[in-house]
Amino acid sequence: MKTVRSPGIILAVVMAAVMLVIGVGGVALAQVRQEQPVSALKGHNSNAPVDVTADRIEVQDRADRAIFAGNVHVTQAELTLETPRLTVAYSGGASVQIRRLDAAGGVVVKSPSETARGDFGIYDLDRKLITLIGNVQLRRVNDQVNGARLVIDLDSGRAVVDGGPPGVNQTGGRVTGHFTVPQNQKSK
Repeated sequence: MKTVRSPGIILAVVMAAVMLVIGVGGVALAQVRQEQPVSALKGHNSNAPVDVTADRIEVQDRADRAIFAGNVHVTQAELTLETPRLTVAYSGGASVQIRRLDAAGGVVVKSPSETARGDFGIYDLDRKLITLIGNVQLRRVNDQVNGARLVIDLDSGRAVVDGGPPGVNQTGGRVTGHFTVPQNQKSK
């Protein structure tokens, strides 16, 4: 298996937020954008076979979909997805081609170095996008970003976390984060 090593998307989100907060000029911001770290999922092989296990499957052939329920576990290369319920949309014909995975009831997506959670998840294999919605949490080691929606572009490795729109009796969500910093060793 090919291992992609990168500093991770959490650092990219932090760097962009820090640059905006301290008001660095446009040139410096453009320079940071060019050097931003990317997700460990950048370059994920979305053409690799998809393996699914579950307690139950219902095939709705006329609708070109299959519904997996109970302890659903999906694996594709180094990516895993766990959820209670998964709808797989596919195109029929001589060879079945999976187009999209819709997960509901709590979703956990894992790569070798990152874990993302949300209430719902969509993996669009054609567009190579993973979207998590509702109570989103993105974690890498001890660093964590929380929001309402996470979109990961598997081609570019770019990840965007949104706080969510205003709702009834709400002013709108915000993205929050918790990050560790390097500890300086005092010399004697």
